[in-house]
Parts: sequence; structure tokens; C-alpha cells
Amino acid sequence: MHKLTYMFIGAHPDDADIEFGGTAILLKDLGHEIVFVSATDGSAGHQAMNRKELAARRLGETQKVSQHLGISYVVMDVLDGELVPDLATRHELIKIIRQCKPDVIISPRPNDYHPDHRATGQLVQDCSFLLTVPLVCPDVPRLERNPYILYHQDDFTKPTELNPDVLVDITPVIDRKMESLALHQSQIFEWLPFIDRYDDEIPDPAGDYVAWMKRHWGNPGDPIRFKGLLNNPDTEYMEVFECCEYGSNITPEIAQEIFPFGFVNFSQKAGRS
Repeated sequence: MHKLTYMFIGAHPDDADIEFGGTAILLKDLGHEIVFVSATDGSAGHQAMNRKELAARRLGETQKVSQHLGISYVVMDVLDGELVPDLATRHELIKIIRQCKPDVIISPRPNDYHPDHRATGQLVQDCSFLLTVPLVCPDVPRLERNPYILYHQDDFTKPTELNPDVLVDITPVIDRKMESLALHQSQIFEWLPFIDRYDDEIPDPAGDYVAWMKRHWGNPGDPIRFKGLLNNPDTEYMEVFECCEYGSNITPEIAQEIFPFGFVNFSQKAGRS
């Protein structure tokens, strides 16, 4: 089996775990390499800690996930809540991508409620072609070909809805995904329940928390609305991806190769070869 490298580029240190964690576990089990990238330091997401303390804590949480899953976790030095798709950040991300040499990149779409998420999606689009251009960031060797690029699931409808091209049933690994996600304790058990106003039901993170987490984090972006495409009544949890036309061309055969356990839901996608 040919080993591939999959890179998730998100805005915050838990975005990859939330949106791609189940698929990442399935891919890792097959022997592939996984890289999670956070474009910011996550230092704005807490109701009680200051930025410096929180950035250090969240970096430590990513290191725990890295050790737990056997993956790489990169956190960029950009303030949470202040990410913009400017030239300096684009160049930094180009260098990170070139150093890791991913075959596949997953990112948010550039339409989202959070400005950091939108900026991340725009940055990935802005980097895509330039990854292969030798005179851009010449201190890091260019990639010989563009990675395949896909968007993760979301439930936003404007200007366009998500078009599900690859659907992955993560039900068999959902408990493992929740256990890994729980390592982002500052978010899962503190900040997110606070900001979303369900902090009156937080379980003891040292106790039985998996069932509670699955209610809140089992299907982010509501991918289960596409369950009918799978024709599998036993599917409870899914992760869904849409092909981005800015990466290398993804055919149905390529989609099935890079997601061998997934359901491919398209006939042909445009892209650059």
C-alpha cells in the first residue's frame, strides 16, 4: 500500500479533531501519515484565562493529541481572532505545507461564521497554486505537484451549500474520536460549553464523558443529513468532504484511493493536473 500524507489546516487547535478526527483515525489505522495544522494559537477561546496562559495550555493539548494518535500537530504563531489572509501569513503557510509535502489537504470553506475559519479557507486557496512556483518562498523547495484539496463539512448555505463528494462513516471509531477530542479540555469542558450556554451539564472529564460528547460533537456541521446517500441504516456518525477545484484534479477513482473506506458521490470534478 502506498503511504500518503494527509494535512488538515484549520484555524484553531481543536478544529482538526472536531472536523476530521474520525477520518484521521481510520487513515492512521491504514498506515498513512497525518498532520494537523492550526493557523492561530487559540489564545482567545476561554472565559477565565489570559492569552499567554491559554496559548501555552492549548499548545500542550495539541501535544497530548499528537502523542495519543501518533500524528504531527503544528500551531502557527498568529493570535486567535486576528487571522487575516495577508502575504506574510500566506508565505508562512506555504513553507509549512512544502515542508510536510502533503498529498491531501483538508480545510474549511471560505464561508463560515468565524473570521478565522474564513481566513483559513482563503489562505489555503491562495497558497494552492503557489506551492509549485519556485520563485515564491524560494528558501523552501517547491512541490512537484499540487496536493488534492477538499473542504470539511459545514451547515452554511450562503453563498452556496456544501456539496458532499466523499462521505465517511466514522461510527466504528466515534468513541476513539471523542477520547482524542477530549484532550482539548480547555475547549470541550470549559470554553465551548460556556460560550454555547450548556455549561450547566458538563460532566467530569475524569469520568464517563463519551456519551455526553457524542451528543454535542458526534456530527459537527450536521453531515448526518446526507445519511441517505450511504444506504446504511447503521450509520450514526459521519464526516463529509467536498472537493476544492484549486487543488490537483480529483476523479472518482482518485477519491476512492485517498478515502478507501468512504462513499464517493460524484462523477467528475474539475481541477488542475
